[in-house]
Amino acid sequence: MDAQFEKAIEIAFDPRSSQALKNQALEFLNQVRTDVQAWRICAALFTRSPRASDIVRHVSLEMVNNAVHSQGLDAPDLAFVKNSLLDYITRTYGPAAQDQADPANVQNKLTQTLTYLFVALYGEGWETFFDDFLALTSSQNGAARDNLSGVMLYLRILSSVHDEIADLMISRQGNESKRNNDLKDLIRERHMQKIAMSWQDILAQWTNKHDGVVELTLKVIGKWVSWIDISLVVSQEMQNLILPLVGRANNASNNIDTVRDTAIDTLTEIVAKKMGPSHKMELISFLNLRGIITELLASQGLNEFKGTSRYDNDLAEVVAKLLNTIMTDVVRVLEDNKVDAETRAKAERHLQDFLPALLRLFSDEFDEVCSTVIPSLTDLLTFLRRVGTLPDSYSQMLRPILSAIVAKMRYDETSSWGTEDGESDEAEFQELRKRLQILQKSVAAVDQTLYIEFLSNLVGNMFATLEQQGPQMDWRDLDLALHEIYLFGELALPNAGLAHKSEPNAVATERLAVMMSKMVESGIANFPHPAILLQYMEICVRYHAFFESHHQYIAPVLENFVHLIHHDHPRVRTRSWYLFLRFVKQLRAQVGNVAKTVIQSISDLLPIKAEVPSNEAEDDMSSDESDHSADAIFNGQLYLFEAIGCISSTSTTPEADQALYARSVMEPLFSDMSVHLPRAKSGDAQAILQIHHIIMALGTLANGFADPNQSQNPNNQRTPPQAVSGEFSRASEAILVALNELNTNGEIRAACRSAFSRLLGVLGATILPQLPQWIEGLLSQSSSKDEMAFFLRLLEQIVYNFKGEIYNILDLLLTPLLQRVFAGLSEPINGTDDEIQLQELRREYVSFVQVILINDLGGVLVSSSNQGVFEALVNSIMTIAKTIVHGNIVASRISFNVLARMAQQWGGPDVATIGENPTANGVPTPAFPGFDQFMLTQFHTACWEVMQDINFRPYADAQTRQILNEITGLEQTVYLKTGEKFINHCQTVTFPAIGMGAEDFLRALTSSTDRKAAMTYLQQLLKSRR
Repeated sequence: MDAQFEKAIEIAFDPRSSQALKNQALEFLNQVRTDVQAWRICAALFTRSPRASDIVRHVSLEMVNNAVHSQGLDAPDLAFVKNSLLDYITRTYGPAAQDQADPANVQNKLTQTLTYLFVALYGEGWETFFDDFLALTSSQNGAARDNLSGVMLYLRILSSVHDEIADLMISRQGNESKRNNDLKDLIRERHMQKIAMSWQDILAQWTNKHDGVVELTLKVIGKWVSWIDISLVVSQEMQNLILPLVGRANNASNNIDTVRDTAIDTLTEIVAKKMGPSHKMELISFLNLRGIITELLASQGLNEFKGTSRYDNDLAEVVAKLLNTIMTDVVRVLEDNKVDAETRAKAERHLQDFLPALLRLFSDEFDEVCSTVIPSLTDLLTFLRRVGTLPDSYSQMLRPILSAIVAKMRYDETSSWGTEDGESDEAEFQELRKRLQILQKSVAAVDQTLYIEFLSNLVGNMFATLEQQGPQMDWRDLDLALHEIYLFGELALPNAGLAHKSEPNAVATERLAVMMSKMVESGIANFPHPAILLQYMEICVRYHAFFESHHQYIAPVLENFVHLIHHDHPRVRTRSWYLFLRFVKQLRAQVGNVAKTVIQSISDLLPIKAEVPSNEAEDDMSSDESDHSADAIFNGQLYLFEAIGCISSTSTTPEADQALYARSVMEPLFSDMSVHLPRAKSGDAQAILQIHHIIMALGTLANGFADPNQSQNPNNQRTPPQAVSGEFSRASEAILVALNELNTNGEIRAACRSAFSRLLGVLGATILPQLPQWIEGLLSQSSSKDEMAFFLRLLEQIVYNFKGEIYNILDLLLTPLLQRVFAGLSEPINGTDDEIQLQELRREYVSFVQVILINDLGGVLVSSSNQGVFEALVNSIMTIAKTIVHGNIVASRISFNVLARMAQQWGGPDVATIGENPTANGVPTPAFPGFDQFMLTQFHTACWEVMQDINFRPYADAQTRQILNEITGLEQTVYLKTGEKFINHCQTVTFPAIGMGAEDFLRALTSSTDRKAAMTYLQQLLKSRR
């Protein structure tokens, strides 16, 4: 069996074996694994002398490991494994070792197996666990820890034991946590003194002889210190061994020193150990951490080599980690109001002592080092903010802190902006800037006066330097000033950042105006570096309110934008198109009559040149800012079209001129469309894309001309000038021609939908006569449910905006529209996407009908033109109402509301009352004969069909509870319209069918106009019957 097992492993892992033979071997191994005694064979194979191959031993040990960990071996079996492995380890790792040590992968698995044995037997069965392995470290009765292989195995086992029972990063179950705590208690009681002494012995023996041993020892100390007596590692003897290793930083010949870095990490773990405030402050003093950090920062690697390629950023990062831990603990003590005066005084001294070092590392040229100390600096600023009125000792800290934050926001000398190679570095720096911005805001929250004064001086000095040096000024300094101007609005703008919960700081607002004036007057828009130009435009857009009160600067800024729109740098050029739109859109009322000049200046950028993307372009994942594809350029052009619309329709521009400007932009588009339409009809992909782009451009231009306030207040929108509407009517007609010819193309339909929604804003009610043509084109046989739903949303907007003028048009188009919708609702479902689209179509369809009824246009549903679809309409609404499935809950709720509105509109006058003494004596007189009976047999019945659906649980679900609210309202409406008929129907049909009397329900429904009583009754009824 042993030989078979060994051979099977060899075959299974031999790349030269045939696949058939491998499969047989793997099948055999899997059978062996199911044998609960297989571990015995494996243990024998692993410990055998002479050795089996490494792969055989590794697989065998893995099966032994699994048996120990997972199979619940009894005490004799565990003892057998322990004795077998200990005998093998003594032969292999002991002072009189006869065999070569195992390779790393086998040692790792062996260490894991021994750790599992420790967990199982240390309490009882292997009390000498640590003694046995410690004995392997010495060649002569413990005189010196000089047996290298034994020492390394011993340290690996200590590390593994910690990971198994004390690693806080691993989530533990309750029983496992108790077991681990018990094991830690036993270690402290039995062996902790001896283990700690072994660390000293090993460090003394191997320092300057074997860095691997020293490094592993330090890592073990760093792990164990979190749960052992701190005195075992902060004794003078131990520190005499650790601190010289930290001092190795002074050895310039060993610039990369993992032992030194690990020694500092060990100090960090010692400092991080949980303890009381007074003990923690004493520990920081005892370890002389101020002196250690001062010496480290003065070392060659961090001082003399600063700014050179020999700078030791690894050392800087581990020192930053140590300092961050110290400062976090110091601030935590200062935040604790319960600490005694002496402890607080020590914390104050530590804060003053370590702050310069903190700022030195915060200002480090490597962002990773800076990021390491940001958490403690954040804690410090949070503490200072909570103090309130700052004593001098605290307030004096703020200026150097703010200075360091601002300096760190500057691009360093090695940074490259705008290059493809530097994109990741640029993204990382911008992320760092966001973190620094939070710190800067924290300083402002503590001392706004300092913040305003500091940044005002910084910006003022930068502009003074620009005036002296001109384009020779370092772009990084100028970028920093502009970045700070951009952030300054946190104080100076209403509802922004620090001013969100209060009025803007008046001084900050005044200083911002000064900064903006200096910026515009400085000629910075002509600076040669693209980063500066982008910042300039972003600031102009962000602070557009400044220009509302400083009109004299609008013209020069507009002129700068027009110049930058043509810039050579693609990132500046395309970004400026968007920012130009933002600028003129926000200052529409102030820009004046400049449209002619602007259109002439940018007309060369308006011709559309559609390019069908290649497969490679479709796979390109460029970011928006670096995307210079034809598609991205076209999207940028759309911003220009909308911007032209904005500046052409200002209040100071005569109506005739507005129409002239619209015509001058659209005429070339019309001509281009007429040229490409024949080719597009024949299926030419480029021509179809060109038509698509032209339609999008026409719609976007219309959007610029539209009243910007109409979306907020559609009932009070500005009527477009007749001359302008006339021009855009031509655009609408041109688009309809293209749509009629190309409506089988989904992209064309999408462009037309977009254009239609935007033309509404500039055409108003004049577009209504064209609605049937739009519906015919946009809802073709190939239209998806998504398209129908989107168009129904548009129609809802039209009905709402033009309810006084739309009746006749709606009457004309309703039947063909509903027929398209019914076809979409009845299409078969193929997959999840289809199901989602159907849900959306249902929702928009019933919402559309609801909007018609809400706006008193219900007569159109029953007009002579639409009587043929009325029954289908009502049936479809009821079907949706009764569909209680995930994704249709909202549509169901709206449907019941629609049915209630129908009952209210066509049910005739009320013939019953609701109150303490309800009456139901009247005779129903509905708007059309038989509608009263229809309400009972259809609307009322639909309510009870839903309430008997097992998926309908309003007592347990808020969404279905909303449906029940609408059902209750519908039931009360039907009762009011039918009176005694409703009561008789409940008593003779509805309630006998469910096996109960109707009295309680009728009492709840008719006794109060508040639906709550009836809803509560129905909820309880449904819950009791589930």
